Amino acid sequence: MISNLKTVLVIILVSTFISCKNEIKDTKEVNVTSIDDLLEKRFDHVVNYPLDSTAFPRSYNWHKKQILKRPSKDWTSGFYAGNLWMLHDLTGESRFRESAIKWTSFIEKEKYNSGTHDMGFKVYNSFGLGYNRTLDENYKNVLIKSAQTLSTRFNPNVQSIRSWDFKKEEWEFPVIIDNMMNLELLFEATRLSGDSTFHKIAVTHANTTLKNHFREDNSTVHVVVYDTINGAVKDKVTHQGYSDDSSWARGQGWGIYGYTMAYRYTKDNKYLEQAEKTAGFYLNHENLPDDGIPYWDFNAPNIPEEPRDVSAGAIVASAMVELYGYTNNQIYLDYSNKVLNTLKTEKYILPATVDAPFILQHSSGDWSKRSEMDEPIVYGDYYFLELMIRLKDVKK
Repeated sequence: MISNLKTVLVIILVSTFISCKNEIKDTKEVNVTSIDDLLEKRFDHVVNYPLDSTAFPRSYNWHKKQILKRPSKDWTSGFYAGNLWMLHDLTGESRFRESAIKWTSFIEKEKYNSGTHDMGFKVYNSFGLGYNRTLDENYKNVLIKSAQTLSTRFNPNVQSIRSWDFKKEEWEFPVIIDNMMNLELLFEATRLSGDSTFHKIAVTHANTTLKNHFREDNSTVHVVVYDTINGAVKDKVTHQGYSDDSSWARGQGWGIYGYTMAYRYTKDNKYLEQAEKTAGFYLNHENLPDDGIPYWDFNAPNIPEEPRDVSAGAIVASAMVELYGYTNNQIYLDYSNKVLNTLKTEKYILPATVDAPFILQHSSGDWSKRSEMDEPIVYGDYYFLELMIRLKDVKK
């Protein structure tokens, strides 16, 4: 009798365990399915944005329920076309590729725009991604011409490419850490054309930035101002961070990503070392939240009530996938996976009902203007999609 009772109890316990396990599994499957469905709806919003050569979508203002639209000369114009190219990679659906081709064509005139350093952001993120997927000769020619135009901003006395042209009375020759990202266009132009001039300019700029932008703790300042006659450093300030001495989160991302990318093209160990040092500063900072998404500035005064910056988290996470490939340091891949898992939640993905061509919320733009703080921003989506593709490739 007792033996039979024990047998019944064991059967009940096993059945209960299996049932609970199945319920947990089913819950996970429902969650995964619902997030994938939500992403698909967001992808639909991205591709269904009306075609308009003068209105590249940059961000979305919650209070005004308004999309901020910009012409192709805006530094963010290339991200939207890039998002469409990458969505085709992820989905295989031709509608994304067809739309990418159309939006990319609207940017071609920027190849002559010598009034900006952001040729990489604009042209490489559109035509560069397009060329890598189509081998279109016109795309190749646009990339090379754009690199020639960007090269005109190089000053041999400073040994750098000039960033902004505004505030000339205050900043004689400003160079921002963001500018590291535009070097990819120059590196690629040498690869495509065989002209080593572009590569040499990129390396020279990277070396100057390496020398002057990084602090003793391996964080990066935002803006270094140079003397155009003797190349000396005149000032180190911020424009979008909280203060001159603070660590603007997206700036740290540009530094980590920029030097990882520079190592890809040069195999110069000092670039890899700096990428790792700044990655260490970032990952070990006491103000980096547990979910991996940083506050917009590591030294913002009202943490934890400060806005996050999804774009910064996505930039760093994407860079760290590549950094992992060069170092086999699991810490980098773990962070990248953490950020992806964090972002693929309803907390960070825009609701399906929001009629705007963006995927993620909670990016932060320009503190100096108090604009685009805690909003969906196009470049946050760009590095999120790139992160997804890079992690998918690692698993292969």
